Amino acid sequence: MDKAVETFSIGEISKDFDISARSIRFYEEQGLLRPERQGQSRIYRNKDKVRLKLILRGKRLGFSLAEIKKVFELYDTNPNSAAQLRTMLTLTEQKRAVLTQQLNDIQMLMNELDDVEARCREELDELERGIQQ
Repeated sequence: MDKAVETFSIGEISKDFDISARSIRFYEEQGLLRPERQGQSRIYRNKDKVRLKLILRGKRLGFSLAEIKKVFELYDTNPNSAAQLRTMLTLTEQKRAVLTQQLNDIQMLMNELDDVEARCREELDELERGIQQ
């Protein structure tokens, strides 16, 4: 008995992931998704949903579409590739280094804001005490 393969329209995928059909078409233009075509209609399968989930997760983690595409290409060439895993580890290490630097930069800015705020409060207190006398 043949098991029917579940398919989805661009509208269904769009609704499932709460993104626009335009975004999905953009990912297709970038070579990240490759739905089947029936005339003008796009036919998506579960593998396309998995890829879209990975694209959105990658973006949320700060990976570029080019980086995501590179990992997909390695997977498409060889699904059990050590090269794919090494590439992913390298990208993850690079992303972590960038985020750590950004976190340090943000902490430094927060400290500077704390200093500016404290000085402003001190000067305001002095001015208000001077007005009351």
